[in-house]
Amino acid sequence: MTAGVVGAPGTPRRYLHSLWLLSARDLKVRYATSWLGYLWSILDPLVMSLIYWFVFTQVFHRGGRVGEEPYIVFLITAILPWVWFNASVTDFTKAFNKDAKLVRSTSIPRSIWINRIVLSKGVEFLCALPVLAVFAIVNGAHVGWQLLLFPVAVVLQAVLLVGLGLLVAPLCVLFSDLERTTRLILRALFYATPIIYGLGDLPGIVSDLGAFNPLAGIVTLYRVGFFPGQWNGTAVLISAVLTFVILGAGVLTFRRLERPLLKEL
Repeated sequence: MTAGVVGAPGTPRRYLHSLWLLSARDLKVRYATSWLGYLWSILDPLVMSLIYWFVFTQVFHRGGRVGEEPYIVFLITAILPWVWFNASVTDFTKAFNKDAKLVRSTSIPRSIWINRIVLSKGVEFLCALPVLAVFAIVNGAHVGWQLLLFPVAVVLQAVLLVGLGLLVAPLCVLFSDLERTTRLILRALFYATPIIYGLGDLPGIVSDLGAFNPLAGIVTLYRVGFFPGQWNGTAVLISAVLTFVILGAGVLTFRRLERPLLKEL
């Protein structure tokens, strides 16, 4: 393929072309040796959802005290985005070390190693959405006009992940212990995010504090199309503001650390 087709070096067109090639490579490497292939995109969130559904409905008999019915749909609307988030942040911790030689030898902007993770994991997220559709139909879930906010949640989450990637990836090269620390933080963040419960299920000031989790408002946008009662404008606004603050901090941090991380690789 000629440079005229994909764009001259340094142009947005060339960047996007390289981004797509690297993201497609990630997907091919992941599924090339797998018999189940695409099914792996849906098995992880599906198994997680079924486990929590069983625990909270059959073991503890939550009785509607947490979340909304159908509870399995309530879970899947948050667990699918969480799997995208968790998988992306985990990969950020080794984004540069994994392909160190290629990162050093190519002239393409190093931010592409962050964005290709966000894109490839985002494609897997989109491929898993039929699971949500099937469970929503089978369980007779309400679908309202607020479902139009679902794409807004996708875009907001993608921006948040890019910002976090620009922060986490270079720091993990310079401080290797941060890889394990990040995994611990992710475990705690799962329970601090309204996934198995709704933000409104939290008592008093805890609910107000929970709104400052940037994922809280994003989860709200994913859910509100099926559960209008989950709408929380304050959480959505806070998430939007924090998302772009994190993006700005990520861009500034990455610019300052790009040269030191190349020396470290």
